[in-house]
Formats: sequence, C-alpha cells, structure tokens
Amino acid sequence: MANSIASSPQLPAMFVFGDSLVDSGNNNFLTSIAKANYYPYGIDFSQGITGRFTNGKTTVDALCDRLGLPYLPPYTMPGLNGTQLLGGVNYASAAAGILDESGQYLGERFPLSQQVINFENNLYELRAMLGEKMSDYLAKSIVVMVFGSNDYINNYLLPSLYTTSYNNYTAEQFASLLINSYTRQILALHSLGLRKFLLAAVGPIGCTPNQRSFWNVPPDRCNDQVNEIVGFFNRGLRSEVEQLNNNHPGAIFVYGNTYGAIGDVLNNPANYGMRIVDGGCCGIDMGRGAEITCLPYLTPCGNRNEYVFWDAYHPTTAVNLILAEKAYAGPPTDCYPINVQQMVQK
Repeated sequence: MANSIASSPQLPAMFVFGDSLVDSGNNNFLTSIAKANYYPYGIDFSQGITGRFTNGKTTVDALCDRLGLPYLPPYTMPGLNGTQLLGGVNYASAAAGILDESGQYLGERFPLSQQVINFENNLYELRAMLGEKMSDYLAKSIVVMVFGSNDYINNYLLPSLYTTSYNNYTAEQFASLLINSYTRQILALHSLGLRKFLLAAVGPIGCTPNQRSFWNVPPDRCNDQVNEIVGFFNRGLRSEVEQLNNNHPGAIFVYGNTYGAIGDVLNNPANYGMRIVDGGCCGIDMGRGAEITCLPYLTPCGNRNEYVFWDAYHPTTAVNLILAEKAYAGPPTDCYPINVQQMVQK
C-alpha cells in the first residue's frame, strides 16, 4: 500500500502512536480479520482490506497524503525491516490507552508504554542504516500521538471492571493521572531524539453512538457529562503542551483540537455535506444506538459521506479527511500553537 506522492525532503518520516482511531493493523485479531477479508472495514482502499477501523482512510493516512509520505506500515507487519522503516511506522493498537490497564478486558493490545518500546526496537535497525544522519532524521520526523479515548470508554467509565474508574477518582484526578503518565512517555520519545510532536485531544466521546445508547440520552442529544469529564483531560493536555514547549526549546509540541473539530462537524453537519450525526453507518441497525462495531459481511449504509460515525465508536473517512486538513493547515483554534505544515518547515 503506497502513496503515489514522493516523500518530502523536509519530512523524512512520521511515527504514529495511538489507538484504534489510527491503527493500521497491529493487533493480532485484526491480522486474522484481514486474512478473512473482514468486510466492511477499510473497504474503500483500492487494495481492499486495510485493518483500519473505518471505511477507508484514517486521519494519519490523510496526513500522509498531504505530506507526501507513503502510508505507514504497522509495526507487526511480517518482514518489516530495512528501507520499509525509513518513511515511518505506525505503532498504534486498537484498545490501547495511556494507562497500561485501559482496555485490558478487550484482549491483547499494545498500550502506550509498549508502543514506545516497540519504537525503540526499530531504532537499532534505523541507526544501522543511517549512521551519523540518525539525529537529524529523528529531529525532522513528526510524531503523531492519539490517546485517551480508551482510558475513558474502556476504563474510567466502567467501574465494575477497573480500579482507576470514577468510583475511585474524580474527573480532575483521573485527568491528572493520565497527563502525568502521558508526559512521561512523551519525554521518553523526546530522549530518544524525536523533536516534533502532534498530540491529539480526545474527541467528544459523549456524542458517539455507543455513549448515546449506553447512557440512554434523549434523541438528538449527546452525553454532556461524559464530554465534560473529557474536557479536564483536554484542558490539561493543552496546558501541558505549553509547558513542554517552555521546557524544551529545541522541540515543538502541538495540541490538535480534535474535540473542537468534531464538535463543529456535529453542530454544523450541513457545512460539511453531512446529515447523520447520531448513528453509525455500519452497526446492528445501521442507525442511532448501534452498540457494536461492524460484523463480518454486514452491509453498511450506501451514503457514507453523509455520516459522521462509521460504527458505534469511530468516525468515517469523510470526517478523518476533515480532521487531517484542520491539523495540517488549520488556525491555532484547530492546531496550537502552529499547524503541521508550519511544524514541518521548522
């Protein structure tokens, strides 16, 4: 799977860390799904099944298009080595969280701490190929990090399964726990030589079909309480970005306002050519309240570009393209303090 645009001389590589929003096939169960041609995920890619939790491209894929990078291979791709590593690697894993325990009831996954270790594993081969050019290569590469959703949906909001839930932590305490843990791993990557970081906020997960249904909110409404809980994390992350930039002048840390970007789509769908904001295109009833992700060979809706959500949790490709464009070229309200295009030029 290769992007036809040549790699930018200003940006040698992109390294992605995250969850199912940007996963390209790292989980073992995804690998088996791909082998079984798990329609309908990734159905719009010209090369067929892609292991992505959407109907086509993720936000990272769309950023690769804008930056002239090849689509990034997943870390677990068989035989991944040599020049395949040079354009970057996707370490994201479905169900992964900032905290190691987040999503553990869903099975095997790579939490953030393990994803950082996986990146270190690739550094040995990259260093052997690049030699003295290694430091410049890492400093010019971009890191994309998309975390936090699972720490809420598959941890904090499930008190019967997790000790780090709302039974034991206030929303402010949990957000602080996440930010502190997140910062340690970000600085670990910084210590390895990476210098350009895009840190995505958590979107309005209280508006996902799953959370609307789980909490039985009234029609045409989101779960405002869940969104308020997520707000503590997003404000903390934006503040942490400012602190990181102050403490590490040789690096640049950027806050991607995913919450605001998706919120604008939800509030003004017609401006983006969309119509359905409260139900998944693919789900049990292909409508509001679909509780699970798409089942094998379940026929999704035909008008996919009119839907905000692909399934009960994940946005459609149409939304991912919007998010990528806002991150790439948006104003400070979308990407703070600078956007990805400006970050590449630094």
